[in-house]
Amino acid sequence: MNKNIVLIGMSGSGKTTIGKALSKALNKELIDIDLYIEKTQGKSISEIFNKGEVHFRDIESHAVLKVSKNTNCIISTGGGVIKNEVNMKELKKNSIVIYIDRPVEMILKDIDDTNRPLLKNNKTNLYEMYESRDPLYKKYSDIIVVNDGNEEEVINKIIDILGQLQ
Repeated sequence: MNKNIVLIGMSGSGKTTIGKALSKALNKELIDIDLYIEKTQGKSISEIFNKGEVHFRDIESHAVLKVSKNTNCIISTGGGVIKNEVNMKELKKNSIVIYIDRPVEMILKDIDDTNRPLLKNNKTNLYEMYESRDPLYKKYSDIIVVNDGNEEEVINKIIDILGQLQ
């Protein structure tokens, strides 16, 4: 399968961790869009967000456009990538999109909100964000995987599903 595997989901849902493990297991390059943005911009996501969310989303869209042209990669997205329909149309062109759905309570236990601009020391924003974003994650995903167990179970579940698609 030469299609990309795109991971979408809430901040703290496990996209980066799962992406790393899938990259290893499937021998595919991992592209983390947030890291790609930081590298190309020479600034942290938080620094970019200081100029406003609209500014960040514009940069994110350019990154998505560039990264989505790759093939046979694992692409880990930022939690808000789904807010722009154009982003998702680009990503879906040559990808299987997997929604990593993790219960908010589990995210809240693990997340460090100091590095998450939209949560900045206010973790309760996560519930509101989940309510508004969950329908979009479901709309754009090809596969939904609930991340409420251990990482290995989730990876194996994804690998099994991908195997059935071939």
